[in-house]
Amino acid sequence: MSKTVLITGASRGLGAEIAVQFSKLGYNVVVNYFHSQALAEQVVEKIGSDHAIAVQADVRNRQEVDQMVQQALDQFGSIDTVVNNALVGFQFDPVAQKQFADLTWDDYQAQLDGTLKGAFNVIQSALPAMKKQHRGQIVSIGTNLYQNPVVAYHQYTTAKAALIGFSRNLAVELGQYGITVNVVSGGLLKTTDASAVTTPEVFKMIQNSTPLRKVTTPEDVAKAVAFLGSDAGIGLTGQNVTVDGGLTMN
Repeated sequence: MSKTVLITGASRGLGAEIAVQFSKLGYNVVVNYFHSQALAEQVVEKIGSDHAIAVQADVRNRQEVDQMVQQALDQFGSIDTVVNNALVGFQFDPVAQKQFADLTWDDYQAQLDGTLKGAFNVIQSALPAMKKQHRGQIVSIGTNLYQNPVVAYHQYTTAKAALIGFSRNLAVELGQYGITVNVVSGGLLKTTDASAVTTPEVFKMIQNSTPLRKVTTPEDVAKAVAFLGSDAGIGLTGQNVTVDGGLTMN
């Protein structure tokens, strides 16, 4: 039986590329979307409807998440990998980004809800199935900005930094069930909807500062996610793998 991956926010950008990479490994793919049904269906069509389904759910809404997980189990029989990729309401716009003095706690809360609450809901909902089969791999999408905040995206970076601590605690607890938990922290991606308004100057600065002299692509990150979320990465847990062409080094 083929394994199954559930990817949140998989209708476009990085999420769509992650879906494609897992399909190349023979996985069934659950393409979660929030509003972009047409785009999600295009991803399913690209993979093939025998091995992919598009499911609407707001990751911040536990009832919708539970329904999505049940639909995935009904369709494919298992959930072997979860990828927390959904990004709720944020763009990498260095011009529009508020300075700290102008931020409200609601700005932070919006990112905490999308990043942490979303991951919390999806993992907790999928966990009984993973424990029952005594295996599972969880990969969440972070950012290299927590280490090198070239632009002070305060609320976004704070939520993503918290995601690392959240994931490492889960790795300690869930290892006994054969479940791995890791984070892949990409650099600024060229180009996704979230980075569409990023200025050429910022991309050029990153390119010139990176040993590989390139800006990270969705495919670069997606391949690392597929590695950690497949059997190839079964020996790794509690790790934060940074994919940014060497811009930051651990």
